[in-house]
Amino acid sequence: MQSKGGTVSHQQQMGATIRAARCARRMTQAQLGHSCGYSASAISRIENGVLRPGDQPLRLIARTLNLPLDVVRSPRPDTLAADVTAAQEDAMLRRQLLAAGMAAAGVSVLPSTSAAATPHDASARIVGALYEPEASAPTSLQELGRSLATARTHFTAARYRALGESLPSLLGTAQATRDELSGRPREDAHAHVSRAWVLATELALKSHSDVAWPAADRALAAAQASGHPVVHGEAARVLAITMRRAGRPSAAVDLLRRTADSLERDGDQVSRAVAATLLMTAAYTAACDRRRSDAVDLMTDAADTVRRLPGAEAGPRTPLFTVDATSTQVDLYWIGVHTALGTPDEAIAHAARISPGRLPTVERQARFGTDCARMWHHLGDHRRTFAALRFTERVAPEEVRRPALQALTADLLYAPVSIPGARELAARTGVTS
Repeated sequence: MQSKGGTVSHQQQMGATIRAARCARRMTQAQLGHSCGYSASAISRIENGVLRPGDQPLRLIARTLNLPLDVVRSPRPDTLAADVTAAQEDAMLRRQLLAAGMAAAGVSVLPSTSAAATPHDASARIVGALYEPEASAPTSLQELGRSLATARTHFTAARYRALGESLPSLLGTAQATRDELSGRPREDAHAHVSRAWVLATELALKSHSDVAWPAADRALAAAQASGHPVVHGEAARVLAITMRRAGRPSAAVDLLRRTADSLERDGDQVSRAVAATLLMTAAYTAACDRRRSDAVDLMTDAADTVRRLPGAEAGPRTPLFTVDATSTQVDLYWIGVHTALGTPDEAIAHAARISPGRLPTVERQARFGTDCARMWHHLGDHRRTFAALRFTERVAPEEVRRPALQALTADLLYAPVSIPGARELAARTGVTS
């Protein structure tokens, strides 16, 4: 994102401003483009500083993003050092946007030197792994499996910075190992490569980064080469989430349904457990598309599949790679489904049945806090929204710095009632100082 002279150009600043605001509003490039007559690829070129929008489209972009036109047209002309990364530039510009939106409340923003870890910072490392992979020496499948298990532990513990730091080396080693093997060992290495890219996609999705697309594509390609149906299901799940985020929910639901049907026909317990997670993801995707009947039917099918699994109440005998299939997980997904459908009151009973300690990982506990925060936010209960965000912060400090949760925290600053501790939470999580 740097000009030939080593500084960020005005056009690049404008593009980064638009991208930061779009991500903060959880919009896809396709959705923003639809509002102003551009394609998703054109929005991508605008955000990368390659294409300059005309005056009328720029007005429509500003209106869609609920930003003053002058903030988009004339972002603050800070000169950035040549070694500043794209992720740091985006973080700086997001703070500028927050400054414009919160000036009336007398809130100051974090200085650009803040070094707090965020999923966005960590996901930026995936770009290098995609296009300039580390030169790595192959290793044994056993050692590769141990490295992958460590990376998975970082994800499930919501240690996104550590995961982002480990992924480039893991992906380089996994791909080098695969390239040295043949036959069945090569297929096993393909499975390890796929799961490493699944983690990379999950990390990118946490920050609503567009790099999730190529990462998910790499995961699926490696999964197909592995010939392992469970690994294929894991890759299909993250690809479908990426499709949903890109404004293609119907295609995502179709992919998840087909893959789940194939896994259930396999008959293996682990395959059926993965199929249940795909059905839950499909249900949430359909809910986001406001397809109530499909969402309810898919969740019902998922719940039935989980009930038929041994040990679904106490926990699966064979933990899955990212999301497990248990009755508690079903309740967790129901919260998100009902909230997305606009019936958050129906989610309360499911939330009440969940003991966060029974969720198997910190990442899932944080998801519970996140979904409850959204549920209470939709119900207009600001104090319980704050309590859910505080719970998320306690169990997973990096999770609460995600753009979506920062937006919820920012909303609390404008709540019609005073929320003790809201401003302090906003400062701790990078929303304000």
